[in-house]
Amino acid sequence: MGSLTVTVRVPGSTSNLGPGFDTLGLAVRLYNTVSVRRIAGRGIELVAPLTEADRQRAQHMALEAARRFFRTVGHKPFGLEIRLDGEVPVGRGLGASATLRVGVVAGLNELTRAGLSRQQWLELVTGLEGHPDNASPAIWGGFTVSSCVGRSVRCLRFRVSPRLKIVVLIPPFAINTEQARRLLPATVSRADAVLNLNRAALISAALATGQYTALRGMFQDRVHQPYRQRLIPCLWRVIRAGERAGALGGFLSGSGSSVICLTVQNAEAVARAMHRHLPEAQVKILTADNTGAVVVGKGSA
Repeated sequence: MGSLTVTVRVPGSTSNLGPGFDTLGLAVRLYNTVSVRRIAGRGIELVAPLTEADRQRAQHMALEAARRFFRTVGHKPFGLEIRLDGEVPVGRGLGASATLRVGVVAGLNELTRAGLSRQQWLELVTGLEGHPDNASPAIWGGFTVSSCVGRSVRCLRFRVSPRLKIVVLIPPFAINTEQARRLLPATVSRADAVLNLNRAALISAALATGQYTALRGMFQDRVHQPYRQRLIPCLWRVIRAGERAGALGGFLSGSGSSVICLTVQNAEAVARAMHRHLPEAQVKILTADNTGAVVVGKGSA
């Protein structure tokens, strides 16, 4: 009999939602699958439809995730074949790295019968990502508000109705997250901090209670988007076009390059309006995933 293969489906996600920097996240119905199988030796073989540079980065991420998992549960490391496939593009601000890390952790948890809870997955993956805003929705689904509190990660999760449409413009170019973070200032003014706190609190309340129309005008941000605009010159034009077509508002997805508008009406018109400003991009009309990471297959190879 061959070795057991565990396959995990993990949703992509958008983070920040404008002013909720490193805190707010939303799982989207765009999925990657991660299949984990034990092999001889102690290394990792990654099989993925990626460019060589992206594959090397993904292999390093997978190796880090596996090492952290084995240390956490006290299990002797073993060799792994990891297959990554799906719809979440790399370097587009849609949580591709979180899907891989969560998939590896969830797959190994099943493979070793370690019995880690989802909260423990979150602690582990947040340690790898450096922040929980993509890890939380990837694991739990829905809309998440999360933060590192002391030595733990605290996350509150809320279901999102399918009537809220997530219109995603995905440019043909990637953004390096580390490069995008280097553009940010070391400090911000009190006025800018207060504005972001105001808006992030209102977004959280609106999404938690399902009062989606209260989101209109709430995605203003002064902490990261103005500085990252130089990497996505069309950002504000795309957002304004979506808003004129009926969207509640829009924002840069994570550190980019994708741009998102949220709407409860005229989603097709919003998508067309956004697309006109970057015709070479893809546009997808999505809804929120409310399930999070799930094991979708177990079998012998």
